[in-house]
Amino acid sequence: MILNTGLRTDIPGFFSEWFYNRIDEGFVYVRNPYAKNQIYSYRLDPELIDCIIFTTKNPRPMFEKLDKISDFNQYWHITITPYGKEIEPNVPPVDKVIESFKFLSSKLGKDKVTLRYDPIFISEKYSLEKHIESFDYILGSLSDYTTEAIISFIDLYEKTKRNFPNAKEVNQKERLIIGEEFAKIGEKYNIKVKTCA
Repeated sequence: MILNTGLRTDIPGFFSEWFYNRIDEGFVYVRNPYAKNQIYSYRLDPELIDCIIFTTKNPRPMFEKLDKISDFNQYWHITITPYGKEIEPNVPPVDKVIESFKFLSSKLGKDKVTLRYDPIFISEKYSLEKHIESFDYILGSLSDYTTEAIISFIDLYEKTKRNFPNAKEVNQKERLIIGEEFAKIGEKYNIKVKTCA
């Protein structure tokens, strides 16, 4: 069984204490978001779970007790983007997240930690050039710490429109430029660039 912790929220960034309590207890209850009366119980046992996947913008809150999950295979997606506090008020600065990424990679191995650069949106402040420059800086910083980077563009879901009313889709021309430039940067640093499935 694969336990993907990142489909609904950033557990490492905001709920690490809760998660470690669940590890101590050896189980977790999960409510079906589409049928609130359906609650499932899953055993948190390294003999049963093949891998725990974490998706986060801030892995640091997990670091103090990482030994509690050392018996589990782990795979970490760490999102690093150039956005400031006006967009992501609860995300640490880029260089702090890069430090955390390097720490995890050094501890687990660079094949267990993947960079995510998403969602990509274009604005006056976060221009095409800014994204290319930022991606180059981030990949250059992580060239010895990962083998791949996953990118994706903003999707204007209803929740996104509500929370980010000024967002607009990245047009096809911009997507092609980003894809081409990011692929060149990935090649320069020997990091495979993929799009999110």
